[in-house]
Amino acid sequence: MEIEDEAWTTAAEDAEALVWRAAQAVLDAHEDIEGQGIVILLTDDDSVQALNRDFRQKDYATNVLSFPSPPNPEGQIGDIALAFGVCTREAREQGKSLAHHLQHLVAHGVLHLLGYDHERDDEAEAMEALEREILAGLDVPDPYASDEEGR
Repeated sequence: MEIEDEAWTTAAEDAEALVWRAAQAVLDAHEDIEGQGIVILLTDDDSVQALNRDFRQKDYATNVLSFPSPPNPEGQIGDIALAFGVCTREAREQGKSLAHHLQHLVAHGVLHLLGYDHERDDEAEAMEALEREILAGLDVPDPYASDEEGR
């Protein structure tokens, strides 16, 4: 894990521990996977925007990016990058603590590394259900509760 933007450690006490608990909870729910190596980068919006532009041809900062690794002997399953500004703004707008939002986005990112997606409604429902289950085990409130109330 690398904390490139120190704002993460100021704003989210125990950011590193929160990240690893969320990532490990996802991996624990998938005991059948081989490899557990994940690199997680807590960085700023500009860095995530550059990654998004360079690798996805989308020139804006997003909350979390996931880059799955091809099978490899080191057991790496991929990399995740999170943008501090986007994440803090979303947490504030959604009335959530940054700690809970961070754990949700880490879980979301790790699920992407494991092949989950949310392009279709059925995929989104399955992924969200798994996120809810994993986050409940971390005592993180349902991150989709307010979204569903607005639907």
